[in-house]
Amino acid sequence: MKVVKLETRPIEIALQEPIISALGPISTCGVVLVRLYTSDGVVGENLVFTLNNRRTGVLHRMVDELADLVMGQDAGHIAGFWSRAWKDLNFFGQKGIPVMGISAIDGALWDAAAKSAGLPLYRMLGGAQDRVPVYHSGGLWLHRSVDELARDAQQMVEQGFQAVKMRLGSPDPAVDVQRVRAVREAIGPHIKLMADANQGLNEAQAIRLGRMLEEYQLAWFEEPLPAWDLEGLARVAAALDTPIASGETEYARYGFRRMIELRSADVLMPDLQRAGGVSEFMRVGHMAAAYDIPVSSHLFPEMSIQVLGALSNAIFLEYMPWFSDLYQERLEFEDGMAIVPQRPGWGFTFDLDRIAHLEKRGR
Repeated sequence: MKVVKLETRPIEIALQEPIISALGPISTCGVVLVRLYTSDGVVGENLVFTLNNRRTGVLHRMVDELADLVMGQDAGHIAGFWSRAWKDLNFFGQKGIPVMGISAIDGALWDAAAKSAGLPLYRMLGGAQDRVPVYHSGGLWLHRSVDELARDAQQMVEQGFQAVKMRLGSPDPAVDVQRVRAVREAIGPHIKLMADANQGLNEAQAIRLGRMLEEYQLAWFEEPLPAWDLEGLARVAAALDTPIASGETEYARYGFRRMIELRSADVLMPDLQRAGGVSEFMRVGHMAAAYDIPVSSHLFPEMSIQVLGALSNAIFLEYMPWFSDLYQERLEFEDGMAIVPQRPGWGFTFDLDRIAHLEKRGR
């Protein structure tokens, strides 16, 4: 089974409503859709994205530039592609856009391979669990008032979610504490609550706020420091009883290896796009397992569910439905769990009619 064609299409999609985190406002995403065709007629799909449609053209071009490393090659030799691409991009650096380009093609290859085998991807990767605990991450943003936070959190619980995540980012830590208190009171003591600072604090601020929040029994305190400050993050993790979760902005196994060496986080959160695709997500997951460290996912719930289903140390799927309308199928939930689809490949296929409509509307 050879790769005979790589098709990429950039589109822009609008979020249901603009949102605000410590990283700034987000209203749209630039999405690069990838469809990889094989000589056996199998089509592997994947997507990567940018925030606010910024630099989408650069990401699109990066994916296209890597096509020569996969065209005409055995579609099942995914590790071979990954190794060639990693070496090829050494001059440009092995973080950022280059790794995202690898991820785009890597994921499409895995989708094609699992479809060809007639297996859901998680089973092809070894299989560990057919359902994964899920937390709702699609709300509780900084622009919501305290009353809105409490109401939104209650609605998430009424929908069946047993875990929710809110954002932090006030210049006054007392305000963040007030907002966390309101959400905890709204959802009760038994629903898991995560809080994400989106890299908005320094070391002293993170330790101070973390200690102020410990009475609210957070499941984790996420990304308190800038992604590059792994040493500072390790000191925050050591100072707090609340688990630290981080890694969504880390690249490839070598970045995560450094996080593990420093004990920078209690929960690792590889992102399919930035970690290096399915191949590298699995390497990170198994490396974490060797140190008894749990992993969660970042974004991409329709795809992340498959890699988490293949890892015994996967503890949570992040449900952020930014791209859900691009698929024909929908993620299913039961008793606070996300169900791993048993359909071949990702188990989700692009809704090409919907995508064509979005393209036409964007012109």
